[in-house]
Amino acid sequence: MNELRPRADTVRIVEWEELPESVKQIPADMNPLADGVLMKHQAEWCAIEASLKAASKGRRTGITFAEALDDTLTASSRKSAGGDNVYYIPDAKEKGLEFIGYCAHFARVIAEAQSMGISRIEEFLFEDQRDDGSTQMISAFRIRFSSGFSIVALSSRPASIRGLQGIVVIDEAAFHQNVQAVLDAATALLIWGGKIRVISTHNGRSNPFNQLCQDIEKGRYGSDAKVYTATFDDAVRNGLYERVCMMRGWSPSPEAKKAWYAKIRHAYGPRQAAMREELDAIPRDGGGVAIPGVWIDRAMKGDRPVLRLTLDDDFVRKTEFERDLVAAMWVKVFMKPLIARLDPNLQTVFGMDFARHRNFTVITPAQITQSLSRFVPFVIELHNVPSRQQERILWALIELLGPMFRGGAMDATGPGLTLAEYTADRYGHDCIHQVVLNVKWYAEYMPKMVQRFEDDDYDLPRDANVEEDLRAIENVDGIPRVLPVNTKDLKEPELYRHGDFAVSLVLTEYAALNMAAPIEVTSDGPRGADIQGFLHG
Repeated sequence: MNELRPRADTVRIVEWEELPESVKQIPADMNPLADGVLMKHQAEWCAIEASLKAASKGRRTGITFAEALDDTLTASSRKSAGGDNVYYIPDAKEKGLEFIGYCAHFARVIAEAQSMGISRIEEFLFEDQRDDGSTQMISAFRIRFSSGFSIVALSSRPASIRGLQGIVVIDEAAFHQNVQAVLDAATALLIWGGKIRVISTHNGRSNPFNQLCQDIEKGRYGSDAKVYTATFDDAVRNGLYERVCMMRGWSPSPEAKKAWYAKIRHAYGPRQAAMREELDAIPRDGGGVAIPGVWIDRAMKGDRPVLRLTLDDDFVRKTEFERDLVAAMWVKVFMKPLIARLDPNLQTVFGMDFARHRNFTVITPAQITQSLSRFVPFVIELHNVPSRQQERILWALIELLGPMFRGGAMDATGPGLTLAEYTADRYGHDCIHQVVLNVKWYAEYMPKMVQRFEDDDYDLPRDANVEEDLRAIENVDGIPRVLPVNTKDLKEPELYRHGDFAVSLVLTEYAALNMAAPIEVTSDGPRGADIQGFLHG
């Protein structure tokens, strides 16, 4: 049995300041034992007594919040009253900390009401053994109760999940990196008298989570297994808007509620299938998200810069000299110091997804390490930057990389074709690949990028837009690709994105797989003749 024993000298206390904002926003005087603290659908979920139960839910429905309250009551109870250990397994580490934060809030109130002692939130490492005998260190958060039981929130799925004894809660199961293996291991716990709670929004009709729900409803798991469905509309009918107002300090009104509801629905734009899946718990026919969130989170290993240049519409009214001067200063101040810190012994490539007005141009350089993994030292984002200044910035990047540079891949679909041609003319058509993005190309190269995420071969900057763009890759007819839908930029909501980083990264991957021999940069005419002066003058 896996008891999740901490490794020596790894236990530390988690401070309140470290908890997510969603936990801190819970009113301090909110009593989890009071009548009406849970909405109707939340209470119905907690009331289901079954060894195996699955929640097919829409987003924002609060099922995980209700589960945290129910689990806190269970872990704080003595064995004679149904107490037990609880293990929470999310699809990303941040969710584990959020869940344990909810439990800690509930536990404080329960402890005061029942004179029961609890410890604070502990973070610890334990050694998890895989089936092949190898081990890995997994981070976990824990609250221990005087009942003798604990709530443990894991940072990722342990290999030895079958050894956990008690109640196992698998959150956002459809988005785990190996959904079927998680569900198979979880259902195996029933043999030892454990209880399984599987909670998730859907991620495609063919996803194993949807299959589990269908199998339960068809009676294939017997009478002691139940499926509960809670949609966004269910939550709204049960008072979700009013709860949001209470948490945010808003004054509720029928007009404001109507506008709030419409805003959430309209946020999906033409993505009606995605809206029905995420809000109405109706799985779509496509394969869903291509890269599990846990892989993306694992790949974003460092707090490294995302360089952004955003220009207003009046910029084009400046003289060409003034525009070039702005680009030159931006390169010198922001980009040149970062390139100077790169490992000069590593081959370096880039991918560029071009945009001129509505979306972002994204340039993603990557250094190929000795183990052939891809290290992205920074990302360049350009919004509303004229094509000539984009050319200046891109060529400056290539020049500054010098002998490290081994090739690039550029979006040559539509408006990006001209810049891709000019760059290929200057640096060589074997070195600069002009890529026409289409379904056939995505079918060949997107799976290669997804495989690198699975193999943990990316080291990316930790950035909200990077994450959001990668989550925009969906499996459509078995092919991972970015759908033709715009989303709001997370830093400047008035701007829009179209999975821009994801496209640039798959172009980077293409460049890495098709590297050219080292090149010697030479001037070939007026368009490139003054590049050295541009950089150094």
